[in-house]
Parts: sequence; C-alpha cells; structure tokens
Amino acid sequence: MPTKLSVRIMGNSDYQALVRERNAFGWWLTLLLCVVYYGFILVVAFDKPLLATPLGEGMATSLGIPVGFGIILLTAIMTGIYVHRANTRYDAAIRKIIAEEV
Repeated sequence: MPTKLSVRIMGNSDYQALVRERNAFGWWLTLLLCVVYYGFILVVAFDKPLLATPLGEGMATSLGIPVGFGIILLTAIMTGIYVHRANTRYDAAIRKIIAEEV
C-alpha cells in the first residue's frame, strides 16, 4: 500500500517526466542492442563465409572473433553509460524531487 509521500512523489510532474525520460533512454539502448545482436545472428545465418574470413595471410583468427568481442564490449559500454547516467542524472533528480515533497 503506497504511503502519502509516495503518492505525492508519483503525482509530481518532474517525477513523471523523469520516468518517461528514463524509460525512453532504456528503450533506445534496448533497441540498439537488439539490432546489434540480431544483426550478428543474421550474418551468422546468411553469410557465414564473411565471419570466417581470416584477418590476415596465414592467420588462424577470423573476422568473427573481433566482431564477437566487439559485441561483448559494446554491451559493457552501454551498461556503463546507463549506470553513469543513473548515478548522476537520475539519482540527483530523485533526490531533488524527494526534497521538494518532504
């Protein structure tokens, strides 16, 4: 059961704007990640020779290895971007909203 304070906070227009912004940012990151992941899977499904291309003459490493590592690295970077934004922008906004409502 929500308390009076939480009801006031949820009714605050700044809080509602913050929730919309946070959700929109999260959906953009999700969309980006889905495009990258499913794009990789589509390349694996329809153009395996592309990812099997050796990186250089006589090298055993194919193009698929750095592409896979790049996807993993992109995931870590995106997580870091979201955490940084949450710790700086979103947390500060929440503290301000709570201070206004208390």
